[in-house]
Amino acid sequence: MSRIRISRPVLVAAALTASLTACTAQAADGGPSAPGAGDGTPAAPARVTVAAQKAGSPVIVTATGGTLTEVTVAAADGAALTGRTGSAGTSWTSDRRAAPGTTYTVKVTSRASDGREATRTSSFSTPAPGKVNKLTLAPGKNTTVGVAHPLSVVFDLPVTRKADVERQLKVTTSNGTEGSWGWIKDHSGRDRADWRPREYWKPGTKVTLEADLNGTDSGGGWFVRDYRTGFTVGTAQIVKVDLDRKQLTLTREGRAVRTIPVSGGTPGGDKRSWRGTAVLMAKEGTINMNSETVGLGDAYDKMVDYSMRLTWSGMYAHAAPWNADYFGRANHSSGCIGMSDADAASFYGQVNVGDPFEITGAETKGVVAEGNGYGAWNLDWDQWKKKSALA
Repeated sequence: MSRIRISRPVLVAAALTASLTACTAQAADGGPSAPGAGDGTPAAPARVTVAAQKAGSPVIVTATGGTLTEVTVAAADGAALTGRTGSAGTSWTSDRRAAPGTTYTVKVTSRASDGREATRTSSFSTPAPGKVNKLTLAPGKNTTVGVAHPLSVVFDLPVTRKADVERQLKVTTSNGTEGSWGWIKDHSGRDRADWRPREYWKPGTKVTLEADLNGTDSGGGWFVRDYRTGFTVGTAQIVKVDLDRKQLTLTREGRAVRTIPVSGGTPGGDKRSWRGTAVLMAKEGTINMNSETVGLGDAYDKMVDYSMRLTWSGMYAHAAPWNADYFGRANHSSGCIGMSDADAASFYGQVNVGDPFEITGAETKGVVAEGNGYGAWNLDWDQWKKKSALA
């Protein structure tokens, strides 16, 4: 068995051709065997071509004058590119794209017209990526979240080839939940793709994401790895905040379990609260809140207990004992939803990340935007589906 090697790494699309030797088999009746073998000479050897494609393209192997019986393409770390052989058996194409900055070993076994097989091994390399794109996934892996938490993907670098990226994002649910990707701008200014169901998740739904992005060009940079995550949907809880009545009601599985007097954002200016559906993003406990970080220069700088983040722009539900005179009576905060220490402590223990806060009120400053936390629920289903790059 001989070997054919490439003398140097292939940095762009190239072709490697190998002639595979074979012997002639005698026909069963003693006469000539395969064409060209009547004089006892070997049948024409199969000719194999490996198209060592550039990063972002599939690897293609073809055979002329014979068929392919086995093809393996593996990177140095052992990761293999699986593929499919064409119906005629003369071509093989990898399912995945070649990744940048990777050396692949290609092992091909082919069968000539007389039935003899030969195996040859070659290798090729793709150039290292100029820029590497990465992503951040939410919710975290193996977590349990409320019924409104979307599957959210934030990209480090711009994504100008959104359709190519979205095709590689596969969402699977345990109960066939209908949903759609939507592309938005995160509050940080970065590109973000959220997958939300048509309606709130059903409790108990298991959700998985397979992001087979290795070898995909986002337009702003290459992905050099795949990503996996999964989460479970917990109890059906909805928090209804009525700023006109200055009260908050927690419902569980459709039944009101408690009502709390609150004070929302002060009417008439930048201290008003947002309305619409916000989603509990994180339970942050005791944190420092400084009004200068949210564009309010003269309001506050204090430690705040039982802080529950609702938007990136700084709207929280939290304990606000300094506002005790206004709970249930007037909206007098700097935009957050405040309550007593005792109510906040109890409520903090009952709600879960991913629970929706459905906020209503006449004196608000607008609807929570899609990228300001998880505001996708403020679009109807048809509006949301149009945000898919594949719509």
